[in-house]
Amino acid sequence: MGIVLGIDLGTSNSCMAMVDAATGQARVLPNREGERTTPSVVAFDASGRVTVGSAARRQAVLHPRNTVYGVKRLIGRRFSDPAVQRLMKLLPYEVVADPSGNAAVRVHGQVMTPAEVSSHVLRYLKECAEAQLGQSVEGAVITVPAYFDEVQRQETKLAGQRAGLTVHRLLNEPTAAMLSCRFDESRPENIAVFDLGGGTFDISLLHVEEEVVQVLATCGDNFLGGDNVDELVVEALRRIFLKQTGVDLTNNPEALWRLREAAESTKRTLSERDQTSIELAYLVALQEGPLHLSIPSFSRTLLENLVAKELERLRAPCEQALEDAGLTVADIHRVILVGGMTRMPAVRARAEAYLGHPGERSVNPDEAVAIGAALEADIVAGISPETPKVLLLDVLSRSLGIRTEGGRFSVLIPRNTTIPTRETKVFTTTFDQQTHVDIEVYQGEAPTVDGNRYLGELQLAGLTAAAAGTVRVAVDFTIDADGILQVTARDPTTGRKAEATLRPPTATSP
Repeated sequence: MGIVLGIDLGTSNSCMAMVDAATGQARVLPNREGERTTPSVVAFDASGRVTVGSAARRQAVLHPRNTVYGVKRLIGRRFSDPAVQRLMKLLPYEVVADPSGNAAVRVHGQVMTPAEVSSHVLRYLKECAEAQLGQSVEGAVITVPAYFDEVQRQETKLAGQRAGLTVHRLLNEPTAAMLSCRFDESRPENIAVFDLGGGTFDISLLHVEEEVVQVLATCGDNFLGGDNVDELVVEALRRIFLKQTGVDLTNNPEALWRLREAAESTKRTLSERDQTSIELAYLVALQEGPLHLSIPSFSRTLLENLVAKELERLRAPCEQALEDAGLTVADIHRVILVGGMTRMPAVRARAEAYLGHPGERSVNPDEAVAIGAALEADIVAGISPETPKVLLLDVLSRSLGIRTEGGRFSVLIPRNTTIPTRETKVFTTTFDQQTHVDIEVYQGEAPTVDGNRYLGELQLAGLTAAAAGTVRVAVDFTIDADGILQVTARDPTTGRKAEATLRPPTATSP
């Protein structure tokens, strides 16, 4: 077997790591530019050449419409999703609906799914690792936000397959971060992993005892992260420039990209300092001459006031996770901070306020997830005998069930159930002489299917024609360790059955 990597496929940056077979220690592998993290940016030119990482980011200043970033926020989403509609107004590249009505991007006239774009990032990491190690990379454990649904997980796995990787497991990001941390095996602990990255927020509560890591509950927000902060700062800079010059940059993607880079730099600087300045020369060229943006003082207080409402969105998932786990803040022993946004003092303050403990910064927030994924990859592949063998018990992030009479949502497996798992529920026919049933599968927490995510369906035919309520149909849901669902419908009387590993509407063949 070739090398199995641990890969953190991030919204803003991605990272890869592997375990040294001799020592059992995980280490980050730099990319071919020597960087420990790789910007999740993919640029396309008219000839079909694809550029990934920092090189792609550099060319975005001149070609923002052909440079795709933050595509993880689109993966597995419907084009009609209100969050997608809001996001596409802020992106320089074109977001369109594919033939199935799912969010996709169009560059140089070519429509690509988010999984296709993400596969370029994964392929680049694979090639960098192979060049550095002189060995083939056979597969990977790829991390996903804990609150990703079934469709998003399927699409992420598909991205790995498109990149030429065997995806041994999809691992929730907070759980991966937990594996990278040191913990005292001699005493039980309840640990909160607070993970705020570029595009997503996850909060997971875990119980650690001896060599068992059990996830108790997870919650999150798949549209909350550093990108939200950047967008608010960009809007503030746009308004300041409009006030200074009378020129509106709303429809100027080249200038907006420079504002975005300035916003990200400002955010990072103000995580360490109380104030900074912003100087962007030649932001716009007019016939009368170039225009510049000059802000002599931009303070941390101003930044925190701009983003306070967005950061308040961190509260509800924390409270929901505590409720689902049956814990209070008094039951938490440690809080681990993961994700680049946890460097922001205002974020750390909220983590402490919502979870009752100062957040630990003992791990590199940009690398912890990849390190944990590498450790799990080594366990899955069984490569190094020195790697500690930890039993990992993860959970389902959202409830799974089927449509029943009247459009009601009947839950077969509730959220935060430990996976892998299997559940069976018996239903009866709803009208006389019914000879087939259509099993429609949904994921979510709403009481009716209209408020939940449609995943797919299967049909069981050949039922005995009889009066309503007399013929039984058993529906089996099986969830594997990746959170991937297989559904079986069977007639216990005749033995007929239909089964499918649901391929949601966004998924296509690798």
